[in-house]
Amino acid sequence: MQILPAIDIRGGQCVRLRQGDYAQETVFGADPAKIARRWVEQGATWLHVVDLDGARGGRPVNGDAIRRIIDESGVPCQVGGGLRTEADVHEVLGWGVERVVIGSRALQDPEWLQSLAGMFAGKIVVGIDAKDGKVATEGWLNVSNTSAIELAKRCTAWPLAALVYTDITRDGMLEGPNFEGMQAMSRQVSMPVIASGGISSAADVRRLKELGLAGCIVGRALYEGRIDLKEILDV
Repeated sequence: MQILPAIDIRGGQCVRLRQGDYAQETVFGADPAKIARRWVEQGATWLHVVDLDGARGGRPVNGDAIRRIIDESGVPCQVGGGLRTEADVHEVLGWGVERVVIGSRALQDPEWLQSLAGMFAGKIVVGIDAKDGKVATEGWLNVSNTSAIELAKRCTAWPLAALVYTDITRDGMLEGPNFEGMQAMSRQVSMPVIASGGISSAADVRRLKELGLAGCIVGRALYEGRIDLKEILDV
């Protein structure tokens, strides 16, 4: 099971939001690359990086901070937030990113995602963010009528690297993941599913592993010291 510490960047700083709400922001550091090095020193072998300004604006914004993370961390990174064009994907992969996460446009234009997956086989992760089982887009500002599982099923035959499934009602709340929703998603698709949202203890990680999830993204619980990274890596 892959453990990915989350590094969310807004205004060049490392922050965490509650339920994707930009008005509920906590700043955890002015130097995201320094924080990336901390997680790697504790054993992280992957990092999950999100450009929150990019997610909201529809284009990459925090490129300087992300390039420093890639250069200084020494581990593979997957990066999402605002990647809406083929040119954006080319640019970000050119920074040395291992995988890019496509979210909003996956819902708006599945045919484009399919084409992109063919061009960059094994480099594209589909990011499905959901509220009450429905897909949320535009930095979680809008909730569609499309079922998260429906969207995932459309993508399952394409050469995607993985699916990141986030329950935004749990994100940043430290109340535990939506185990039922994560298990249902994992059972419905054949690609690796990475869980995100609400992970707050080693027990949560253990249960996600038992349910067959391929990985999990851990954020606020790490930053607030509720989870010891070495402990969950041992899980």
